[in-house]
Amino acid sequence: MSKVFSKNLSIILVEPRQPGNIGATCRAMANYGVSDLRLVNPCNHLAPEAVKFAVAAKPLLGSAKLFADLPSTVADLHMSVALTRRSGRLRGELPQISQLPRQLHSLPAQSRVGLVFGREDCGLSTAEIACCTHAASIPTIGETGSLNLAQAVVVSLYELCGRSNQFDVLDSIGTGDVLPPQRDLDPLMQQLEQLADLIGYTNPSRPEVVGHTLRQLLGRARPNVREYNMLRGLVSQLEQSVQGWPGKRRG
Repeated sequence: MSKVFSKNLSIILVEPRQPGNIGATCRAMANYGVSDLRLVNPCNHLAPEAVKFAVAAKPLLGSAKLFADLPSTVADLHMSVALTRRSGRLRGELPQISQLPRQLHSLPAQSRVGLVFGREDCGLSTAEIACCTHAASIPTIGETGSLNLAQAVVVSLYELCGRSNQFDVLDSIGTGDVLPPQRDLDPLMQQLEQLADLIGYTNPSRPEVVGHTLRQLLGRARPNVREYNMLRGLVSQLEQSVQGWPGKRRG
């Protein structure tokens, strides 16, 4: 297992409702050397049930970071992966979690990565998945099709940190340009969505499609800081050039 990678990995639970799942998540994290737990509007993460299930990983409960929403939770990350079992038009085709190390291989050194898990009963919303740069699924063969929250965490950590045939991939992370954190990508996304609306490309009946698709594209492309600044300058110039756009609007 790559200790360097584990230190740069965050586990994010969105509105967990069972303290036991938070505690069991901490236990799984401790087994794989991961220490950064982030909780979005959680239940009482210090409840006796959470402490009981955490066993020797109780310190992770006390050091957990609390957030009010998902965008602020992933703002400092360079890559965030939403774990979901549901695909769809906006969610796209979901790669399996076992394919993720291949994408991590090309990340620059010290890039921070977050795994995002949803609620026990309904998972992540489409809007929450859109907040992440990537999405992935954990394949199952039974009829149920979904895992318990803590089970999903431990399977994901095993795939990323624990499989012996992945060691070389995870240990090789360390070359490439500096990537902007997700908080810096949001202004570019706003510009792109405004530009799409300005030229009439946004469909009024499905305005979220353009933004979601562009965010997925940027997530796959992973522009570095220089490329990001160039894109912002280019989009700003385009916005000025198309003022009073006379073209046909969609919808």
